[in-house]
Amino acid sequence: MFSFLSNFFAKKGIDCFAPIPLADCSVVRPYLLERAGISDGTAILFAVPYFSSDSTLPRNLSAYSVPRDYHAYFKSLFEELLPQLRERFPQYRFAGFSDHSPIAEIEAACRAGLGVLGKNHLLITKRYASYVFLGEIITDARLECVSQPIGYCSDCGACQAACPMTTHGGVCLSALTQKKGELTDGEIAYLREYSSVWGCDICQEVCPHTKQALKDKTIFSPIPYFSENTIPYLTKEILDAMPDEEFETRAYAWRTRAVISRNLDLLEMNDREEEHEDA
Repeated sequence: MFSFLSNFFAKKGIDCFAPIPLADCSVVRPYLLERAGISDGTAILFAVPYFSSDSTLPRNLSAYSVPRDYHAYFKSLFEELLPQLRERFPQYRFAGFSDHSPIAEIEAACRAGLGVLGKNHLLITKRYASYVFLGEIITDARLECVSQPIGYCSDCGACQAACPMTTHGGVCLSALTQKKGELTDGEIAYLREYSSVWGCDICQEVCPHTKQALKDKTIFSPIPYFSENTIPYLTKEILDAMPDEEFETRAYAWRTRAVISRNLDLLEMNDREEEHEDA
């Protein structure tokens, strides 16, 4: 089974994966396992790199939202992989998860040896730094594997020192870009200061592992999905011309077009004020 998965992942450009006993995973949503009919077995963790060359361009979006929504990628991947597993190994049950998972994904990925846990609470891999999405295949088959102690980053403190929350009363910039309704004057100033339409990557950008992966050029995803249909810098013009069907393919669509439009209005107003001051 693991040989089959290795070949499948290799064809998909996924080179960071490993199994771990399900018993060594922290179960956070047991009902998902119950729904899959699995109580014991193996979790095969895998990391999907998403950073593209377009993410190095000027952008006002978090790097993960530069391509289309990653949920669609995992949906397509599981729709292809799970039927093959069930056909080849009919004696076992299989389920695929990403993001909304029955297990604590980052902890499990660390125990599977995919990387170390950063101070920013992200998984840091050797090749792709923290620019990965996590997924897992969970099966009641018991593959031969062992878990490892959780490894940690070098604790340089760069991510924590650079985090905007430290100077803005513990308010998360990423959460602010997703907030619905009107913003206070303080929140507007905060948003304008960092010019973010959606999300925040500051803790990742200052990380020495990211800088090394960029220097070594290993950070870039080999998966075509994450370099196609990219929008690194969103504008009102682009947003207003975007059909609803295309908008729904974007990670920020779940917070509605109104939230993104509001953020763009605030930032573009800021740009106009700066141009007026320079004139």
